[in-house]
Amino acid sequence: MSTFFINHIAISVQDVAVSIAFYQKVFGFTEIENTASVSPTRWLALGDNKQLHLIPRPGETIKTNKAVHLALGTADLASFITHLKSLDIEYADWRGTPTKDYVRNDGIQQVYFQDPDGYWIEVNDDA
Repeated sequence: MSTFFINHIAISVQDVAVSIAFYQKVFGFTEIENTASVSPTRWLALGDNKQLHLIPRPGETIKTNKAVHLALGTADLASFITHLKSLDIEYADWRGTPTKDYVRNDGIQQVYFQDPDGYWIEVNDDA
């Protein structure tokens, strides 16, 4: 059987410019060329040849729940949490306790927050 890997994640957003600004401000992601089409869809590089595709769907209802989330790891979660605070971005643990991180049974520390369209993002120290 073939080996598979994650290539990209695509999400629907109300305003592509707002989402691009958010992901660049919070994570420092670099915008890259949309090589697939001439459209208003914009791409960000996540590193390791992975991409986030932001597909404009203005006026459409975007339904989210915390169980469906983007999880990113960092070697320095404490500094990232300080960064979130400096940007006035509210974060919580899995249970929703504000400004609290959570340590899973396997020792991984994590926080959750939402992007401008309500998508949940987990950042953990499993790097």
